[in-house]
Amino acid sequence: MAARTRPYGSWPSPIDAALAASLDGRPEYVGTVGPEVWWTEPRPEEAGRRTLVRRRLAAADGPAGAQVTELPAPWNVRSRVTEYGGRPWAGAERPAGGPLLVFVHFADQRLYAYEPDAPGGPAPRPLTPVSATGGGLRWADPVLRGGEVWCVLEEFTGPAPTDVRRVLAAVPLDGSAAGDRAAVRELTDDRHRFTTGPRLSPDGRRAAWLVWDHPRMPWDGTELQLAEVTADGALAGTRTVLGGPDEAVAQVDWAADGTLLAVSDRGGWWNPYRVDPHTGGAVNVCARDEEFGGPLWKPGLRWLAPLPDGLVAVLHGQGSSVLGVLDPESGDLVDAAGPWTSWQPTLAVHGTRVYGVAASPRSAYEVVELDTATGHARAVGAQATDPVDPAYYPEPQSRTFLGPDNREIHAHVYPPHHPACRAAADELPPYVVWAHGGPTDHVPPVLDLHIAYFTSRGIGVVEVNYGGSTGYGRAYRERLREQWGVVDVEDCAAVARALAAEGTADPARLAIRGGSAGGWTAAASLAATDLYACAAIIYPVLDLRGFAEETHDLESHYIDGLAGPPQTLAVVCRERSPVARADRITASFVLLQGLDDPVCPPAQAERLLAAMRGRGVPHAYLAFAGEGHGFRRADTMVRALEAELSLYAQVFGIERTDIPRLELRT
Repeated sequence: MAARTRPYGSWPSPIDAALAASLDGRPEYVGTVGPEVWWTEPRPEEAGRRTLVRRRLAAADGPAGAQVTELPAPWNVRSRVTEYGGRPWAGAERPAGGPLLVFVHFADQRLYAYEPDAPGGPAPRPLTPVSATGGGLRWADPVLRGGEVWCVLEEFTGPAPTDVRRVLAAVPLDGSAAGDRAAVRELTDDRHRFTTGPRLSPDGRRAAWLVWDHPRMPWDGTELQLAEVTADGALAGTRTVLGGPDEAVAQVDWAADGTLLAVSDRGGWWNPYRVDPHTGGAVNVCARDEEFGGPLWKPGLRWLAPLPDGLVAVLHGQGSSVLGVLDPESGDLVDAAGPWTSWQPTLAVHGTRVYGVAASPRSAYEVVELDTATGHARAVGAQATDPVDPAYYPEPQSRTFLGPDNREIHAHVYPPHHPACRAAADELPPYVVWAHGGPTDHVPPVLDLHIAYFTSRGIGVVEVNYGGSTGYGRAYRERLREQWGVVDVEDCAAVARALAAEGTADPARLAIRGGSAGGWTAAASLAATDLYACAAIIYPVLDLRGFAEETHDLESHYIDGLAGPPQTLAVVCRERSPVARADRITASFVLLQGLDDPVCPPAQAERLLAAMRGRGVPHAYLAFAGEGHGFRRADTMVRALEAELSLYAQVFGIERTDIPRLELRT
């Protein structure tokens, strides 16, 4: 069939907003309970909750290998520690047989115990006391030890988001703490502001964990703490054995023989080290200009997982991570075979088998099993399916562009793609620059139906891993130090201009979009340049001083590194904040905001709207009740995607009658 000629942006597509929303999110927090693999999985159509999913090996009520959702609505397995959460569950086999799970329920942030195979199918029972709404007690990164759960305890002590303390704590499994806070044993004091959960040595006699303090973020500098576990279950002799203000240790774990392993960036890249617990000496066991770790946004992320035979499963690469098996004695590293090109920082091991979450440009994230004994890899959970013909998927091109001062900028270009449509030969396509959140994060080139929603309609997308992104070494991410609103804006603009200059994109139909820190970059770009015709600004940072004063505890000093010390913040805010520079914004935009966002509160959006009032710039504001930082509900995502497409259609002069028209006001 000959391709039909239609203008870019007007192509019909089977990938509608409802489909993209229904498949949003990915499996997370993979773990093993005996030989079974478990993970959390999103349910956008169920108010955005996350459930626990189990892949059975054998069961009387189902075939071997059946995938089972263990917790029905309204159970929501998600922690709110530091607002971004962390690993929300742990499990082990009961002596009597069958799994014992502990998990955090999002609605009340209590820890619950659950024995799904116990007679009668009992409901989860609470292990921790009821907390005050919006505060109180929160838990994350648990590990089972005897009759207790050892984990991170976050406790709010006052009304402000920074009135908080965090310690390691032991919660009894018998439920005695459900009504009595005093039954929770605190294992550490609160001298450090932030902590990950403990990792116990194979003999149970030592515990290791990571800590850091304001104003550092965990990718600036962390400390590896080590302590002895006494006979009565206390931690004694706590000492720092690795890390410091200028060394970021991203993960710690124990090998089967009691060797202490850590991922550190002391050499400029996150590499795996063997650590002497007595002297603190560290030996790099695979020195490469690659990342074997990443930003520790949430406690419980895992880039390496020791195997019983002494080998170590690792995630490594530049920009994207692949799964490999490392021999720490020889330094030999063998990558897993298969189509997966990007792995998330969650790994689990049972025997010779490694489990993780991986995707590719042609497949969404799924749970993958690697048998290290045979080298065979296969998808075993949340298996990716093609809801539409894969011919509608975009084909990303990973490229390196040159920015100011000839600095390298990494980006993934997704040209418009449709199996049955093309544009006239003399027409250039519109393009949208996607600025990722974080900003200390990055995006890999994997299948994302939110991107395909636009590319299958004839609108190109380019994701920019601007200076400051992770995945390319410490020097690359340090480029954003005190330069937020400058380097990110310049790098995104450099990529957009390069695409226009080479004839890939229409220079008159460029847009920029981003969420969270990416929303800052999008809004700051409108105030800094006239390059873009419009922007989609999603739950953004818009005011540096306001963000520093209003955001949650984890990021309350983030601005110190991104924009400079507090004494210069007022000047920098006037020079860079979109709220302060609203008079320079002339391009249309849509602003999308969750009303329950503790990270970027709605007050930020409201200040920008007030500054734009009466200026004659077409814009729209959509606020979503019940949504926080990151949209999770299917109906929210549908409305947001359709509003964004309507903005582009109106500004770029594209005819579309299949979506509601977004009302732009001045």
